[in-house]
Amino acid sequence: MFGLGPDTAAALLITVGDNPQRLRSESSFAHLCGVAPIPASSGKTNRHRLHRGGDRRANQALHTAVVVRLRYSDSARSYAERRTSEGKSMPEIIRCQKRYLAREVFTALRQDYRALTT
Repeated sequence: MFGLGPDTAAALLITVGDNPQRLRSESSFAHLCGVAPIPASSGKTNRHRLHRGGDRRANQALHTAVVVRLRYSDSARSYAERRTSEGKSMPEIIRCQKRYLAREVFTALRQDYRALTT
């Protein structure tokens, strides 16, 4: 995966541990990594903030990968430009990208685990 090096991948694997079956969905993995969005709405404003719980090392690994993607990936850069034109701030864009990356990582982990067990 683009943006994930050996250190960041190792941090995510340590977070998952030796029992990946306990993670029933990609949202549970995102919650474990601390990138699940939490509603922070007030009045007519509807927005989300980042979940501060979870494994901070995994969150740091996802943040590093997202920063690398935003710097070197054309698709991530165009996504950031599009969201900026919609009025989103850079921290909100990074939060969305972390959640997207957590979804990708969970899918890859699940596929690799199935390949190992069959």
